[in-house]
Amino acid sequence: MRKLFFVIIMLVPLAASAQDNTWEKIEQEPVENPDAKYLNPDAIPVSDGKVCFKTIIEAPGKTADQIYHILLKQLTKMTKEANQLEYSRVALQDSVLHQLGAVFHEWLVFKSVSLSLDQTKFNFRILVNCTDGKAEIKMTNIFYDYDVERKPIRYRAEEWITDKYAVNKKRTKLYPISGKFRRKTIDRKDFIFNKFETILNESK
Repeated sequence: MRKLFFVIIMLVPLAASAQDNTWEKIEQEPVENPDAKYLNPDAIPVSDGKVCFKTIIEAPGKTADQIYHILLKQLTKMTKEANQLEYSRVALQDSVLHQLGAVFHEWLVFKSVSLSLDQTKFNFRILVNCTDGKAEIKMTNIFYDYDVERKPIRYRAEEWITDKYAVNKKRTKLYPISGKFRRKTIDRKDFIFNKFETILNESK
């Protein structure tokens, strides 16, 4: 009996230590915040009091006229996509100055599951200035028409997705409602800008 008791006592420290693998905690990589890019202070740029996303896309070897027609074709295609609403159109075509302007009214979906659809009407403009070898792109005049089938409310980007309205004071998380608008706006902007870059560098 004494021998059995001694064996049990000897095993207790081993059992306890097995429950606390400190080496795993030390070596474990920290989990990246999935909202990191949306929390970035530069994620929502404001110029002259307006939210305005800007990018310059390099297109080596292409003339301003070539870039103009490539992006005109893409903008026209975008106005006819399934998510577009009435009045989406290419509103400015200046083949002399190589400038384009398009207005978009589209559905931006936050969540779509059985018997539940959370979406907003997303409104914005794309402005394009083409020169030899590059295109300057702006996405601006952004606003949202939300809950249009029940209690419509309009949010302007400057008063809804900027840091003041969408990010907590410690900059550790996004607010639940305005935060989802911020995420989807940035995702949509990234998609459009990346698409422009792809077609400009693939087109002959």
